[in-house]
Amino acid sequence: MKYKKFGLVGTEKMLKSALLGGYAIPAFNFYNMESLQSIMVAASQARSPVILGISESALKYIGGELLMGMILGAKLDGKQIALHLDHGHTYESCKEAINLGFSSVMIDGSALPFEENIKLTKRVVTYAHKYGVSVEAELGALAGIEDDVHADETVYTNPDDVVKFVRKTGCDSLAVAIGTSHGAYKRHNESEELRFDILKKIAKLLPDFPLVLHGASTIPQEFISEINANGGKIKGAMGIPAEQIRKAVRLNICKVNIDSDARLAWMAAVRTQLGKVPSDFDPRKPLGAAREKMTQLYVDEIKDIMRSTNKV
Repeated sequence: MKYKKFGLVGTEKMLKSALLGGYAIPAFNFYNMESLQSIMVAASQARSPVILGISESALKYIGGELLMGMILGAKLDGKQIALHLDHGHTYESCKEAINLGFSSVMIDGSALPFEENIKLTKRVVTYAHKYGVSVEAELGALAGIEDDVHADETVYTNPDDVVKFVRKTGCDSLAVAIGTSHGAYKRHNESEELRFDILKKIAKLLPDFPLVLHGASTIPQEFISEINANGGKIKGAMGIPAEQIRKAVRLNICKVNIDSDARLAWMAAVRTQLGKVPSDFDPRKPLGAAREKMTQLYVDEIKDIMRSTNKV
């Protein structure tokens, strides 16, 4: 269990505690030092467990050795923090993450035929479990764009497939597609709702199994307004209402992935700060402002959406 030397924990016990407690573990993606610090400070302030998410492209951007150096320097011992590969698409990418010291990986075989998804997921599970690493899998596919994840339309999870998939793969958690999507354009109008009928069927079939919700950002409109007021051009972005996410958590969703909200907070802070003093060229000013704004966003979402405050 290489991840233990970095002070990390696996997600299996974390998610099962959330399932029993009726709350969700926040899974926040990060890309650099400031975004990592934002998550760490927010989790500490709220006394919440947290999953640090790294996509394949973010891992390439930072570099594996530098990333693990940052994690080691964060001194995580005694905290409930996992490092998770988000949307690993190949056996090799998951193996690389495990060998670096990740405590959790997601193998995303959702674009494959059902039996091939099972085969790939089972292969990753076999390798990961040798090292005590938790594995998240996915059935169905989310529309939208996020880093290396691209899909034109949502393919809803078929409840009839979930029991067979979990049994044959041995995965520790399952990401389901019920109408969320990647990116900032998650709904076409205010009346759209998640497919709670699908989620209810899955929760009934897998009553004691951790389910995961990707693409669940709320897309705060104040961030959109701030970005556009400072030279941005984002139009029509609409997120998932917080109440719908809370309802999903009551139906066995115990890990909620948030990424776009943080990107918007980052960009809003940076654009605003750059506009305040156009002659300033100290990068710490906009980066520091972004770190503060993201930290507050994370604290608010931990308290109001995840309900994971004081669960450490």
